[in-house]
Amino acid sequence: MGKIIAIANQKGGVGKTTTSVNLAASLGVLEKKILLIDADPQANASSGLGIDVDNVEKGSYQVLEHTISAKEAVVPSNAPHVDIIPAHIDLVAIEIELVDKEAREYMLKKSIDDIKNDYDYIIIDCAPSLGLLTLNALTAADAVIIPIQCEYFALEGLGKLLNTIKSVQKIHNEALDIEGLLLTMFDSRLRLSNQVVEEVQKHFSDMVFETIIQRNVRLGEAPSYGESIINYDVSSKGAANYLSLAKEIIKKNNTNGKSN
Repeated sequence: MGKIIAIANQKGGVGKTTTSVNLAASLGVLEKKILLIDADPQANASSGLGIDVDNVEKGSYQVLEHTISAKEAVVPSNAPHVDIIPAHIDLVAIEIELVDKEAREYMLKKSIDDIKNDYDYIIIDCAPSLGLLTLNALTAADAVIIPIQCEYFALEGLGKLLNTIKSVQKIHNEALDIEGLLLTMFDSRLRLSNQVVEEVQKHFSDMVFETIIQRNVRLGEAPSYGESIINYDVSSKGAANYLSLAKEIIKKNNTNGKSN
Protein backbone atom coordinates (compact mmCIF):
# COMPACT_ATOMS: atom_id res chain seq x y z
CA MET A 1 0.00 0.00 0.00
CA GLY A 2 1.36 3.41 -0.99
CA LYS A 3 2.40 5.97 1.59
CA ILE A 4 1.13 9.48 0.95
CA ILE A 5 3.52 12.27 1.96
CA ALA A 6 2.58 15.95 1.78
CA ILE A 7 5.39 18.51 1.52
CA ALA A 8 4.01 21.56 3.32
CA ASN A 9 5.00 24.95 4.66
CA GLN A 10 2.87 28.07 4.29
CA LYS A 11 6.05 30.12 3.79
CA GLY A 12 7.18 30.47 0.20
CA GLY A 13 10.78 29.98 -0.87
CA VAL A 14 11.69 27.26 1.63
CA GLY A 15 12.47 24.55 -0.94
CA LYS A 16 9.07 22.86 -0.95
CA THR A 17 8.73 22.28 -4.68
CA THR A 18 12.46 21.56 -5.05
CA THR A 19 12.01 18.87 -2.41
CA SER A 20 8.82 17.45 -3.97
CA VAL A 21 10.38 17.11 -7.41
CA ASN A 22 13.81 15.85 -6.37
CA LEU A 23 12.61 13.51 -3.63
CA ALA A 24 10.15 11.98 -6.14
CA ALA A 25 12.94 11.59 -8.72
CA SER A 26 15.37 10.15 -6.14
CA LEU A 27 12.82 7.60 -4.91
CA GLY A 28 12.15 6.72 -8.57
CA VAL A 29 15.85 6.13 -9.24
CA LEU A 30 15.87 3.84 -6.19
CA GLU A 31 13.21 1.82 -8.05
CA LYS A 32 10.17 2.89 -6.07
CA LYS A 33 6.98 3.59 -8.03
CA ILE A 34 6.11 7.23 -7.41
CA LEU A 35 3.18 9.56 -8.05
CA LEU A 36 3.75 13.28 -7.62
CA ILE A 37 0.58 15.36 -7.19
CA ASP A 38 1.03 19.05 -7.94
CA ALA A 39 -1.41 20.85 -5.61
CA ASP A 40 0.13 24.30 -6.06
CA PRO A 41 -1.47 26.70 -8.60
CA GLN A 42 2.02 27.93 -9.54
CA ALA A 43 2.51 24.47 -11.13
CA ASN A 44 6.28 24.59 -10.63
CA ALA A 45 6.51 20.89 -9.74
CA SER A 46 4.81 20.09 -13.06
CA SER A 47 7.12 22.26 -15.18
CA GLY A 48 10.07 20.99 -13.12
CA LEU A 49 9.38 17.48 -14.43
CA GLY A 50 8.98 18.47 -18.06
CA ILE A 51 5.21 19.08 -18.24
CA ASP A 52 3.94 21.90 -20.49
CA VAL A 53 1.72 23.52 -17.87
CA ASP A 54 -0.11 25.81 -20.32
CA ASN A 55 -1.62 22.77 -22.01
CA VAL A 56 -2.73 20.77 -18.98
CA GLU A 57 -6.36 19.81 -19.56
CA LYS A 58 -6.60 17.02 -17.00
CA GLY A 59 -4.89 17.76 -13.72
CA SER A 60 -5.25 18.33 -10.00
CA TYR A 61 -7.97 20.96 -10.58
CA GLN A 62 -10.29 18.47 -12.29
CA VAL A 63 -9.40 15.77 -9.74
CA LEU A 64 -10.34 18.04 -6.82
CA GLU A 65 -13.53 19.05 -8.61
CA HIS A 66 -14.31 15.33 -9.09
CA THR A 67 -15.00 15.89 -12.81
CA ILE A 68 -12.42 13.19 -13.65
CA SER A 69 -10.87 10.35 -11.68
CA ALA A 70 -7.30 10.62 -10.39
CA LYS A 71 -6.31 7.78 -12.74
CA GLU A 72 -7.45 9.82 -15.75
CA ALA A 73 -5.21 12.73 -14.70
CA VAL A 74 -2.01 10.71 -14.29
CA VAL A 75 0.71 11.27 -16.92
CA PRO A 76 4.29 9.98 -17.03
CA SER A 77 7.02 12.49 -16.15
CA ASN A 78 10.55 12.62 -17.57
CA ALA A 79 11.92 11.05 -14.36
CA PRO A 80 12.20 7.23 -14.20
CA HIS A 81 9.34 5.50 -12.32
CA VAL A 82 7.66 8.86 -11.58
CA ASP A 83 4.10 9.66 -12.71
CA ILE A 84 2.53 13.04 -12.08
CA ILE A 85 -0.90 14.63 -11.72
CA PRO A 86 0.01 18.08 -13.03
CA ALA A 87 -1.37 21.47 -12.03
CA HIS A 88 -2.56 24.46 -14.04
CA ILE A 89 -3.10 28.08 -12.99
CA ASP A 90 -6.87 27.23 -12.95
CA LEU A 91 -6.21 25.55 -9.62
CA VAL A 92 -6.21 28.98 -8.01
CA ALA A 93 -10.04 29.01 -8.28
CA ILE A 94 -10.58 25.72 -6.46
CA GLU A 95 -10.62 27.23 -2.96
CA ILE A 96 -13.63 29.37 -3.90
CA GLU A 97 -15.36 26.56 -5.80
CA LEU A 98 -15.04 24.04 -2.99
CA VAL A 99 -16.08 26.37 -0.19
CA ASP A 100 -19.78 25.38 -0.28
CA LYS A 101 -19.20 21.69 -0.99
CA GLU A 102 -19.96 19.11 1.64
CA ALA A 103 -16.85 17.35 3.03
CA ARG A 104 -14.72 19.80 1.05
CA GLU A 105 -11.56 18.86 3.00
CA TYR A 106 -11.84 15.24 1.76
CA MET A 107 -11.99 15.86 -2.01
CA LEU A 108 -8.38 14.85 -2.68
CA LYS A 109 -8.47 11.89 -0.28
CA LYS A 110 -11.59 10.45 -1.97
CA SER A 111 -10.04 10.93 -5.42
CA ILE A 112 -6.76 9.19 -4.74
CA ASP A 113 -8.10 6.30 -2.66
CA ASP A 114 -8.49 4.08 -5.72
CA ILE A 115 -4.92 4.62 -7.02
CA LYS A 116 -3.17 4.56 -3.64
CA ASN A 117 -2.13 0.93 -4.05
CA ASP A 118 -0.59 1.51 -7.48
CA TYR A 119 2.41 3.33 -5.99
CA ASP A 120 5.03 2.93 -3.28
CA TYR A 121 4.91 6.63 -2.43
CA ILE A 122 2.58 9.46 -3.40
CA ILE A 123 4.10 12.90 -2.86
CA ILE A 124 1.91 16.01 -2.73
CA ASP A 125 3.49 19.40 -3.41
CA CYS A 126 1.35 21.84 -1.38
CA ALA A 127 0.61 25.49 -2.08
CA PRO A 128 2.44 28.07 0.11
CA SER A 129 -0.63 28.78 2.24
CA LEU A 130 -2.76 27.07 4.86
CA GLY A 131 -5.90 27.24 2.74
CA LEU A 132 -8.27 24.56 1.49
CA LEU A 133 -5.75 23.09 -0.96
CA THR A 134 -3.21 22.41 1.78
CA LEU A 135 -5.98 21.17 4.07
CA ASN A 136 -7.01 18.66 1.37
CA ALA A 137 -3.41 17.48 1.07
CA LEU A 138 -2.98 17.05 4.84
CA THR A 139 -6.33 15.23 5.11
CA ALA A 140 -5.27 12.82 2.34
CA ALA A 141 -1.71 12.30 3.60
CA ASP A 142 -0.24 9.67 5.91
CA ALA A 143 2.62 12.00 6.79
CA VAL A 144 4.00 15.48 6.20
CA ILE A 145 7.53 16.72 5.51
CA ILE A 146 8.15 20.32 6.55
CA PRO A 147 11.04 22.04 4.76
CA ILE A 148 12.77 24.77 6.83
CA GLN A 149 15.34 27.03 5.22
CA CYS A 150 18.54 27.75 7.15
CA GLU A 151 18.04 31.52 7.07
CA TYR A 152 16.62 34.36 9.15
CA PHE A 153 13.05 33.79 10.40
CA ALA A 154 13.44 30.06 9.68
CA LEU A 155 11.09 29.11 12.51
CA GLU A 156 8.65 31.94 11.85
CA GLY A 157 5.24 30.47 11.05
CA LEU A 158 6.30 26.96 12.06
CA GLY A 159 4.12 27.10 15.19
CA LYS A 160 1.13 28.03 13.05
CA LEU A 161 1.77 25.11 10.71
CA LEU A 162 2.17 22.66 13.60
CA ASN A 163 -1.13 23.94 15.05
CA THR A 164 -2.81 23.38 11.69
CA ILE A 165 -1.41 19.83 11.60
CA LYS A 166 -2.74 19.25 15.14
CA SER A 167 -6.22 20.43 14.20
CA VAL A 168 -6.18 18.26 11.04
CA GLN A 169 -5.20 15.29 13.25
CA LYS A 170 -8.04 16.10 15.63
CA ILE A 171 -10.80 16.74 13.08
CA HIS A 172 -9.98 15.20 9.68
CA ASN A 173 -7.11 12.73 9.81
CA GLU A 174 -6.03 11.28 13.13
CA ALA A 175 -3.44 9.05 11.40
CA LEU A 176 -1.46 12.05 10.07
CA ASP A 177 2.15 11.81 11.17
CA ILE A 178 5.08 14.22 10.88
CA GLU A 179 7.60 12.40 8.68
CA GLY A 180 10.22 14.97 9.57
CA LEU A 181 11.53 18.52 9.44
CA LEU A 182 13.92 18.99 6.53
CA LEU A 183 16.64 21.64 6.76
CA THR A 184 17.17 23.24 3.32
CA MET A 185 19.42 25.90 1.72
CA PHE A 186 22.22 25.16 4.17
CA ASP A 187 25.50 26.99 3.64
CA SER A 188 28.22 25.67 5.94
CA ARG A 189 30.23 28.90 5.55
CA LEU A 190 27.51 30.97 7.16
CA ARG A 191 27.32 31.22 10.91
CA LEU A 192 23.58 31.81 10.66
CA SER A 193 23.03 28.53 8.77
CA ASN A 194 24.85 26.61 11.49
CA GLN A 195 22.88 28.42 14.22
CA VAL A 196 19.55 27.54 12.58
CA VAL A 197 20.57 23.85 12.34
CA GLU A 198 21.52 23.84 16.04
CA GLU A 199 18.30 25.58 17.06
CA VAL A 200 16.02 23.28 15.06
CA GLN A 201 17.84 20.14 16.25
CA LYS A 202 17.71 21.35 19.85
CA HIS A 203 13.96 22.10 19.74
CA PHE A 204 12.79 19.18 17.63
CA SER A 205 15.58 16.52 17.99
CA ASP A 206 14.15 13.24 16.63
CA MET A 207 11.74 15.00 14.28
CA VAL A 208 14.60 16.41 12.17
CA PHE A 209 15.96 14.46 9.18
CA GLU A 210 19.65 13.59 9.38
CA THR A 211 19.97 14.66 5.74
CA ILE A 212 20.46 18.41 5.28
CA ILE A 213 19.91 19.95 1.84
CA GLN A 214 22.82 22.22 1.01
CA ARG A 215 22.62 25.37 -1.07
CA ASN A 216 23.59 24.25 -4.57
CA VAL A 217 23.74 26.16 -7.86
CA ARG A 218 22.85 23.09 -9.95
CA LEU A 219 19.75 22.53 -7.83
CA GLY A 220 18.60 26.04 -8.74
CA GLU A 221 19.35 25.57 -12.46
CA ALA A 222 17.59 22.21 -12.97
CA PRO A 223 13.93 23.48 -13.02
CA SER A 224 14.61 25.90 -15.89
CA TYR A 225 15.50 22.84 -17.98
CA GLY A 226 12.35 21.01 -16.85
CA GLU A 227 14.44 18.34 -15.15
CA SER A 228 15.01 16.97 -11.68
CA ILE A 229 18.51 17.30 -10.25
CA ILE A 230 18.93 13.54 -10.82
CA ASN A 231 18.41 13.99 -14.59
CA TYR A 232 20.19 17.32 -14.79
CA ASP A 233 23.39 16.59 -12.82
CA VAL A 234 23.49 13.34 -10.89
CA SER A 235 27.05 14.07 -9.69
CA SER A 236 26.04 17.33 -7.96
CA LYS A 237 25.83 17.91 -4.24
CA GLY A 238 22.07 18.53 -4.64
CA ALA A 239 21.54 15.09 -6.18
CA ALA A 240 23.59 13.44 -3.41
CA ASN A 241 21.52 15.25 -0.75
CA TYR A 242 18.15 14.21 -2.20
CA LEU A 243 19.27 10.61 -2.77
CA SER A 244 20.36 10.55 0.87
CA LEU A 245 16.93 11.87 1.93
CA ALA A 246 15.16 9.24 -0.20
CA LYS A 247 17.25 6.47 1.38
CA GLU A 248 16.51 7.84 4.85
CA ILE A 249 12.76 7.80 4.15
CA ILE A 250 12.85 4.27 2.70
CA LYS A 251 14.85 3.00 5.68
CA LYS A 252 12.49 4.68 8.17
CA ASN A 253 9.41 3.24 6.51
CA ASN A 254 10.89 -0.23 6.17
CA THR A 255 11.71 -0.16 9.89
CA ASN A 256 8.17 0.94 10.69
CA GLY A 257 6.78 -1.68 8.34
CA LYS A 258 4.67 0.97 6.65
CA SER A 259 5.87 0.74 3.09
CA ASN A 260 7.48 -1.47 0.48
